Order: sequence, then structure tokens, then C-alpha cells
Amino acid sequence: MLPKIVFLDRATLSVPLRPVNLPHIWVDYPLTAVDEVAGRIADASVVVTNKVVIDEKLLSRAPQLKLIAVAATGYNIIDIAACQARGVRVCNIRDYAQTGVIEHTLMLILALRRQLLAYRAAVQTGAWQRSSQFYLAGPPLHDLAGSTLAIFGRGALGAGMAEAAQALGMQTLYADRKGASSVRPGYVAFDEALARADILSLHCPLNAETRGLIGAAELARMKPSALLINTARGGIVDEAALLAALQSGQIAGAGVDVLSEEPPRQGNPLLNADLPNLIVTPHVAWASVETVQKLAAQLIDNVEAFLQGQPRNVVV
Repeated sequence: MLPKIVFLDRATLSVPLRPVNLPHIWVDYPLTAVDEVAGRIADASVVVTNKVVIDEKLLSRAPQLKLIAVAATGYNIIDIAACQARGVRVCNIRDYAQTGVIEHTLMLILALRRQLLAYRAAVQTGAWQRSSQFYLAGPPLHDLAGSTLAIFGRGALGAGMAEAAQALGMQTLYADRKGASSVRPGYVAFDEALARADILSLHCPLNAETRGLIGAAELARMKPSALLINTARGGIVDEAALLAALQSGQIAGAGVDVLSEEPPRQGNPLLNADLPNLIVTPHVAWASVETVQKLAAQLIDNVEAFLQGQPRNVVV
């Protein structure tokens, strides 16, 4: 019997997928609602999912399932323990988004440090046109060179971010785990990193250790002139606390590409704010054509490797 490969949310990838170069049956769906998942994976050997949740209950209704290929780096949508108990392998996408995510992170940092939104609004409202001199004096601008970037997460993205920042003249440091009893070589204690950072950039997965990593207490330890940048996962930051910190001047600004619920159908505190020091983008740091093409190629490579008996990028 040919292995059946089911892609539950094909519409999440905006580029063509090359065919799997092995005998198989391929079925894909643009999107899959919660109540449709069980029926669609019931006879699947391989399930491909970007954001469709696969839990223990669904696994119990897919007796032929051998592999879940996550079309993303984060795999918090998968019940890993249940997969391990049932002998279902899980693989993910790795080290594909350094260029896209790092460029997006730098874009957010530059836009905030150079007050892009405030000055664009000033031009649109005619403030520059009414100025008494050749330039418009307004919110203070800051160079990146000489500033300190604290990075949480030292994988490919965190390391790439450090390299890019150093090329722009920034000093970089890696924050150690929150609450760590000792500081690892090459790291700075978490609280010290918060206090020293001109910019704190998050590049870590969302898990039990990092959920709620940045809340009111952590924001209070940061400089009033500091920025928080999150292109990782929304649940890492307490969004209500972040909004309060921005409104009170506890920190100078924030750029986020991710929210705790996506899409934010129930609303979100950060979406209700009209602040010149807050930029929210709709989880698109990874979504450049070139970056998605790398993801798509690796996804098919992962599936082929498993079908050939040589699993790669395995989580469990």
C-alpha cells in the first residue's frame, strides 16, 4: 500500500511544492478546521501541518500515522509525549529563516530607534511643511552603533542576529535562562541582561520554560530607553504588561511580529493601542518568498528522508 501524505493547511505556504520523489498518494487541503482533522488524517501515513493542532485524541484516531512533518520550526502544536508513546515520529523545519527573520527584526529595531512611524505621521499631517527650519525637530533619534543588544536564544536565529548586530556596530550579549542557579560561559545572567539591554530581542521557542518569560517584573528591570523585540512566539510576552509598560514609559518601544493568539480573532491589547512606539506585524518575519522557498524544499526533503528510512530533523 502506498503511503498517504496529507497536508492539512497547504494555504499557509505561498510557494509551489516540488513533488515527493517516491511512490505515494498526496492529498492536501487549503485549511482544516478543528472538527475536520480526525476525518482527514484517519488513514494517513504522513501528516503535514503548519499550525493545525494534533493532540492525543486525534492521534488515537489515526492508527496508520507514522510521521507528523511540521511545516515550521515551532512544534508546540503537537502533543510530543503522545507521539512518543504511540511511536509516531515528528520532524520540523530548521535553520531556514535566518535571513528573513533577522532582516525583519532589524527593520523593527531601526523603525523604532529612528522614530519612523512618528516622523512619517508628522509629514502626513503637514508638520514638516509648517516647520520654521529645514528639518523637523521631534522625538529623539538614536543610532544602533554603540548600543547593547541582549538576545534570548542562542540557536541559528540568535547567533545570526548577533552577527548582524555586530556588523552594525552594536555590542551583543546572550541572556542566560531565567532563574538559572549559575551563569553559563558566554552568557550574562538574565536579570543583568535585562538591565544592560538597549534592545532585548527574543529568539527562543515557546515552551513551559519560556511561556510568560517577559512580564511586568522583567519589563520593570529594563531601561526606560530600551526596546523589546519579539519575532519568536507571542506567548513568551505578557501582552497586557507590555502595553502598560509602553503607555507608562517604563520602556521606550516594542516591535512584535507574533501574538498569543493567531489570528487574533478575539482581539488583543496590543491591537487596541494607537502608539507611535509600538509596531505590530502579522507574523510575517518568516514569509519572504525566498525564505518560504527554503522552508518548502526542506519540508519535502524531510518527508522523503523518512519514507526512505532515514529520518532527519527529528523532534521525537
